[in-house]
Amino acid sequence: MNGAFDDLLAANKRYARSAPREFDGIAHQGVMILTCMDSRIEPLEMVGLMIGEAKILRTAGARLTDRGLGAFIMGVHKLKVNRILIVPHTKCAAASMDEAGMRAAIKEASGVDPGDFEFGVSPDQLGNLRRDVERLRTNPLIDGFAEVGGFLYDVETGLLNEVA
Repeated sequence: MNGAFDDLLAANKRYARSAPREFDGIAHQGVMILTCMDSRIEPLEMVGLMIGEAKILRTAGARLTDRGLGAFIMGVHKLKVNRILIVPHTKCAAASMDEAGMRAAIKEASGVDPGDFEFGVSPDQLGNLRRDVERLRTNPLIDGFAEVGGFLYDVETGLLNEVA
């Protein structure tokens, strides 16, 4: 190794001294949140929860993927999830361009052609949110087992606005 992670490993040693222990992995408030990978978002804090009270899933743009769908189904049936929030945010890079634009931006930044790789980006952020919420609400392994809501997080105010 070249030491690129030394600072993080040192911080982890400090964290380990007081890290929460003896959690059972259940979402004790019945909550599961899909949000963006954006570092301005603190998923638990934005809804007043603590470690052990919710399950968190992050993707670029808070988009629901097939793997994410599997995680929600597992959460509902194995981890006591009964409320699901999908939470994209304002000023999101994943909502600032379409796939062709993202591929061009990646190629320009890296000099490497990403080919036809799909990043899951789209400027139709609210439409995507509504479709992803509907996909969960109509899934027979979610419908009747958990409530699903779609919210937009405003990075300027810290507020959630219900969309779907």
